[in-house]
Amino acid sequence: MSFEIRRPSPNCSPVPRNEQLGVCFHHTVLSFDQTLVRMMDPASQVSYHVIIALDGTRCTLVDDDKIAWHTGSSVFMGRSGCNNFLLGCAFVGDTYVDPLTSRQLESAMDWLAVRWHKRGWNASNMTDHRQISPARKNDLNPVEWKRLIARIKARFPSP
Repeated sequence: MSFEIRRPSPNCSPVPRNEQLGVCFHHTVLSFDQTLVRMMDPASQVSYHVIIALDGTRCTLVDDDKIAWHTGSSVFMGRSGCNNFLLGCAFVGDTYVDPLTSRQLESAMDWLAVRWHKRGWNASNMTDHRQISPARKNDLNPVEWKRLIARIKARFPSP
């Protein structure tokens, strides 16, 4: 079990409620502490639902039912405005420089497990920022995305 903390970010919208149809994965590039400072700054106008440190520590920034500001201009499942229906999970680091750690991957699986069956998700409900905003964003590194989605499929096999 990973260590969890809460640091509520002001960068979110309480209404409408987030539909929670899936998850968009990101990387922060910044360190854990630098990311927290940025997420607490209203001027940044950015947040995630959760960030996962290199050691697997999770920090909840925005409750699942609120809209975190993590995708910007984006399209997924034929819909724009992904902030309204995807949860944002960010891994600390830059996946083009360093791979995701085993602790980050395990922590992400634990975080997903609490939500997976309750939300009726499958692997097709998972994406990364690169895929939903291809002209603007490059996270995750495609190699790391493949590792992550393979891990998700192994942990949560389709019926």
